[in-house]
Amino acid sequence: MMAAALTRNEAEFSFDPADIAQIELYILRWMREFTSGDHASLSTGTGFNLVGLKDWEPGDAISTVDWAQSSLTNFSPLITRQFEQDSNATVIALADNSASTRCGVHGVRIQTAICRCLAALGFAAAFFQDQFGFVTFDDRLQATTSARPRIGKAHVLHCLDLYQRRLAVDHPEHSNVSDMMATIAGFARRTAMVVVVSDFLTGNAEAMLRQFELLHATHDVLLLMVDARFAYELPSTSAGWIEVFDVESGEPQVLSRKEFSRLRDQVGQWQLDFCSMARSRGIDVVQVGLDRWEMEFTLLQLVAERRVRKVRL
Repeated sequence: MMAAALTRNEAEFSFDPADIAQIELYILRWMREFTSGDHASLSTGTGFNLVGLKDWEPGDAISTVDWAQSSLTNFSPLITRQFEQDSNATVIALADNSASTRCGVHGVRIQTAICRCLAALGFAAAFFQDQFGFVTFDDRLQATTSARPRIGKAHVLHCLDLYQRRLAVDHPEHSNVSDMMATIAGFARRTAMVVVVSDFLTGNAEAMLRQFELLHATHDVLLLMVDARFAYELPSTSAGWIEVFDVESGEPQVLSRKEFSRLRDQVGQWQLDFCSMARSRGIDVVQVGLDRWEMEFTLLQLVAERRVRKVRL
């Protein structure tokens, strides 16, 4: 089954800074409640380990700049030090930016829910001083934009900005792409928590799950499925036949009025079947809706279960 859409909001997608700020406040408030008291820790080590030097990138803290090394390059570019802390985990978010995520009604897209999930995951990681990495992927599971794991709120905001700018590209097929598995391998020196945020409306579910299964052999993979039914709650029509098109392939198709009215339920059933297929392969799936408060509470429960003990992954 391929993702199909009857209506699309053609306005440029952007996240609401006030909405993001409210998510941050909500995450900080409840994370303090979840982490209050004593918790067992499997982490060892008290300091930071220097793992190398690199050119300065947006989101890097100014305190990490190696001024002595930067003077050798005449401060163009600046050279920063990379550190790794034993008690930190690495969280890598894989965000879907395929054409199906642009579907929506009443000016609300599936991208909106994905962006909110990224914000909640990123701020939770920043609270724990965990490294947060970011990769966008297309319908072919190719990495289209990425940001190396970093610690801090500024880096989370940088990743959200990257996601917004990536969605504004008119012709993503003309942009530079890279192998997603190789990108993740370059980001994580040890086992990381990899969270895939998508609607999973793809024509080749088996191939996608095979890739995630291979990734799960090395990392802790979690699928966050955005409930896409809201994007297909389309208005009723008196027409007997309606021409629609597949947003992934652009191929047109003619639906009867009855098929048109059942599109929302068909999308929901497709996502349920995908959940079953993923769980049969030992991959955890959590479904989140458009409602922001419900989504945040679901993600908080997830973080409390997997991360509150500060287990070194």
